[in-house]
Amino acid sequence: MLLSARKREILRRVVEEHVATGQPVGSRALVERSGLEVSTSTVRGELAELESLGLLTHPHTSAGRIPTESGYRLYAEELVATLEGRPDGLGVDLRGMRDEIEDALRTTTEMLSRATRLLALVSAPSLETASIRHVEVLALQPTSIMVVVITSTGGVTKRVFRLEEPSDRGLLAWASEYLNERLVGERLGSSSVRRRLDAPELARRERAFLGLIGQALLEVGSEEGPQVFVGGAAGLLEESRAEELEASMRLLELLERRAAVLELVSEALEPRRAVVHVGPEVAGGQLHDVSLVGATYGIRSTALGAVGLIGPLRMDYDKAIRTVRVAAYELSRFVEDVYEEP
Repeated sequence: MLLSARKREILRRVVEEHVATGQPVGSRALVERSGLEVSTSTVRGELAELESLGLLTHPHTSAGRIPTESGYRLYAEELVATLEGRPDGLGVDLRGMRDEIEDALRTTTEMLSRATRLLALVSAPSLETASIRHVEVLALQPTSIMVVVITSTGGVTKRVFRLEEPSDRGLLAWASEYLNERLVGERLGSSSVRRRLDAPELARRERAFLGLIGQALLEVGSEEGPQVFVGGAAGLLEESRAEELEASMRLLELLERRAAVLELVSEALEPRRAVVHVGPEVAGGQLHDVSLVGATYGIRSTALGAVGLIGPLRMDYDKAIRTVRVAAYELSRFVEDVYEEP
């Protein structure tokens, strides 16, 4: 939408004043508090034009205006476009957590909700994007063995196999050595893992054994989607005004469904920049009167997950956008130390 510089400035000040006070913003108050070097009548005319464009509205009989969903959306999109460069620090050293990715994601979720008093969502990388760090093939009973797979995220998966005949300790030792030599560093579920499990140069007995236990490596993480960390539900309710409480309750009801949570986080999966979704844009139109601000994190070639903030339309968009940008930046720095480029 093409707006004059003055209209954009007035819209920005109306949004920020309404976010700060929760009250409709009148032309006189706008001039007095913002220091606009124009007359009250000029501002009044600009406000009327912004209302005719659907960017502002005035509730009831109040002379003041409040932003519409379209007004918030335009304001937020311009913020995203102007915020560039490296964001400020997170206030906590995630890299000190080494490869404890769950701790890093949980800490990030808490930081997001605490800093903004909004609902914070952080999705963990899918296990399929992790790499194999270590494999162990162990004998439990003469005809029972266990395969342990440790991933680059620190996750541990165990699978027990029953054999028709007593296990060969030498074969188990060979399998452990072979799998660690050939598969460490490979992505879970990748074609290279499948090729190494069925390498033509292996003896028939060795290939048959790997064909049995290889399912433990091929099926890691296939049962469930990525984990999502949620924080700040109590703060969201505490900060909601009376007219915002219904929207907040609908949002919390949505969060009770895991698939819906994943859908919300996936809305932030636009690489390279923060995204803002307002009103009906959120959750496929299932929610109104709420906004989502999100950004992805990952390594240079792959988006591994997303961070998001959800709250009422009347949120501090500047703080929300800056906060998700720094969280995504710090998580990207962290996962670069955990994951290896393919």
